[in-house]
Amino acid sequence: MSLYERLRPLLFRLPPETAHSIAHTGMAMAERTPLPGVLQRGFAVEDERLQVEAFGQQFPNPVGVAAGFDKNGQVPKTLHGLGFGHVEVGGVTPEPQSGNSRPRVFRLVEDEGLINRMGLNNEGADVVGRRLRSTDAGFPLGVNLAKNETTPPEDAPSDYRDTYERVAEGGDFFVVNVSCPNSEGFRDLQNRETLEGILGELRDAGANPLLVKLSPDLPEPALEETIELVEAYDLEGVIATNTSTERPETLEGPSRAEEGGLSGKPIEETATETVRFVARRTDVPVIGVGGVFTAADAYRKIRAGASMVQLYTAFVFRGPTVARDINRGLATLLERDGFDSVEDAVGVDLEE
Repeated sequence: MSLYERLRPLLFRLPPETAHSIAHTGMAMAERTPLPGVLQRGFAVEDERLQVEAFGQQFPNPVGVAAGFDKNGQVPKTLHGLGFGHVEVGGVTPEPQSGNSRPRVFRLVEDEGLINRMGLNNEGADVVGRRLRSTDAGFPLGVNLAKNETTPPEDAPSDYRDTYERVAEGGDFFVVNVSCPNSEGFRDLQNRETLEGILGELRDAGANPLLVKLSPDLPEPALEETIELVEAYDLEGVIATNTSTERPETLEGPSRAEEGGLSGKPIEETATETVRFVARRTDVPVIGVGGVFTAADAYRKIRAGASMVQLYTAFVFRGPTVARDINRGLATLLERDGFDSVEDAVGVDLEE
């Protein structure tokens, strides 16, 4: 049993947001010390087979941290030190916002899932932008772009542009978040006309590489429309998926009826099917998110068409060794199946 497995029952006695805050504070203390480099020697898996080239950048491995964990760009180097190949910070809005009232995060321990209705709480684009500009990351750093909750959908394009322009110098790729289920007005952003306005405004501002993050709850016709816009605006990638408002009947956790976005194991299959759906219809790189806890989970998404994966909930349940464990396992799976690299395995199941 790992040290984290021994400590987890104690951590899980705390409210989820309190436990996250304690862990995040410890990581922030390490961020501007030599500790991230020290951690990397123990957690990073150095293996050329795991390297991925996407969006014109080189990723040391395919396992990244999803948006939501490091909302304000405070601990990207420490996360990289734990073996992650990239970090996506945010979501970031033009002006600071406090998010929804607490409690707003709920563990589904029996299901290995989380429900959150944080509401895009963050310090705002000016603060995050300054912080990212002072971060000499040395690895791909993404920024998740969003709008303020008080901004009506018709004004959303200017909000996204405003956020982008304030964080542009600190990011290596940028993600259009129009699928957050926990903030007012976001569902209206996924219609074609509004999304076209947002993408057009960001392209006009020079946003590149630009990705869009999809909801797992979109019906196929809406997914098809979004993919058409990916092609029309020549986007560099797609992230599939965000959290879900759906509640599978198999959920057992006492908090399963709470409102918010469901993440973790309960949405793994849906997220993987969305990856497959998108990968069949576009040639741009897809980042698979949802229920990635193990190397086998990541490998399924890669074989379904994902060039990389991201996780957040697995960090809560599996602890700080999760990226190292997945990367080690992926190397073993690649060798077992005769692939020379992760890139060789991307989408191999689409031919079935």
